[in-house]
Parts: sequence; structure tokens; C-alpha cells
Amino acid sequence: MQLIIMGAPGAGKGTQAAKLVAKYGIPQISTGDMFRMAVKSGSELGKAAKSCMESGKLVPDEVTIGIVRERLGKADCAKGFILDGFPRTVAQAEALKVILADLGKSLTCVLNVNVPSSELIERAIGRRICKACGATYHIKFNAPIKENICDICGGELYQRADDTAETMANRLRVYEASTRPLIEYYKGIGLYEEIDGCQRIEQVTKDMMSVLANRGA
Repeated sequence: MQLIIMGAPGAGKGTQAAKLVAKYGIPQISTGDMFRMAVKSGSELGKAAKSCMESGKLVPDEVTIGIVRERLGKADCAKGFILDGFPRTVAQAEALKVILADLGKSLTCVLNVNVPSSELIERAIGRRICKACGATYHIKFNAPIKENICDICGGELYQRADDTAETMANRLRVYEASTRPLIEYYKGIGLYEEIDGCQRIEQVTKDMMSVLANRGA
């Protein structure tokens, strides 16, 4: 089973990906993970990626695609994988199609955890994080027993500087602009599946499993 999982910041994509990993026993692979692994391996592609990252430049498509090819050829991907953060463009999606064909595989589907911008902004501005242990709360959806005090360790809760309505709205505009062509691309070839991310976590997971079962996963 070969999946791509998508979702705007705050949509709960990471939570759902972890549940899919546990259920199907396949790795979740993010672009950052792939870059770190390539750099650690000391391969030519890893060296090229490291040079770009250290100089603050974007890693070119040819390097990124080469790293993806290397990563998907690893033994732990034999039963499948969940791609997170790749592809980001239609050109990368086309390159992924070629990579998978060379590996004798094809995409099962593209899952997008969809949540309206208004709710994502509400989720962000209400988020609170423990300074001591990193536990996450929400003043509306998952409030601590004592205001601004962590239930787990008693640490002080704080709001991240970028968890503001303005910052989140800008992040969502960027996300929408960059991913819309990719969504249309996967819709056009019948691989796109949209999941309602406004539901309870358990229901979102159930809907994902249902979609995957219908696609023979």
C-alpha cells in the first residue's frame, strides 16, 4: 500500500498518519526524514542536499527526487509507505509516478484531511503547550483541569508566538496556493480522497480505513 497523506497545518494529519503506521506496519516518510537519512548516509545526493540546506537554499527537484527514489527502495518500504510532504508540485508528482513504476508499484490513493480555514485558525489560537514536558492542550477542545497548568507534570502552559490568527491565516493561504494544483492533479487521475477532518479523531481514522479498504488496501 503506497499512500500520500495531505492536510493543512493543524488538520491532524500527523495524528492520523501515526494511526495508519500502527495499523498497517508501514513507515511514514517525511521530506525532512528523507533528507536527514540521505545526509547521514554520506551519499552524493545526501552531500548535495546538505550543501543546499547549510547555505539556506531550497534543495533542487533533481536532488529531492533522487533522494525519494533512494528512500523508497529501502527494505522497510517493501510493504508500502505513507509519504508526507512529498510531492509538493505536479512535476514532483509526475516524477513519483515514474519512480514507483520503476519499483513495480503504484499509488493506492492520496488522502487529504480537510478542515475549513476558520476551524484551523480556532485550533491554532487556542493551543497551549507545557513548557516542561511538551504536552499539548486546547482551551476549548482539550482544556487542562487547572487553567494554564499541565495535568501531567504541573508545568506552566504557554502559547506559541506563531499561534495567532494572522500568522495562521497566512500559512493557510500559502498552503492552499501550493497544494491546489496537486489536488486537482490527483483528482484528475482518480487517486484523490477527501476525509472530513472536523470529526472526532476516532471517526476520521475510521473513515480513512474505510476508504483504504474500498481501494483494496
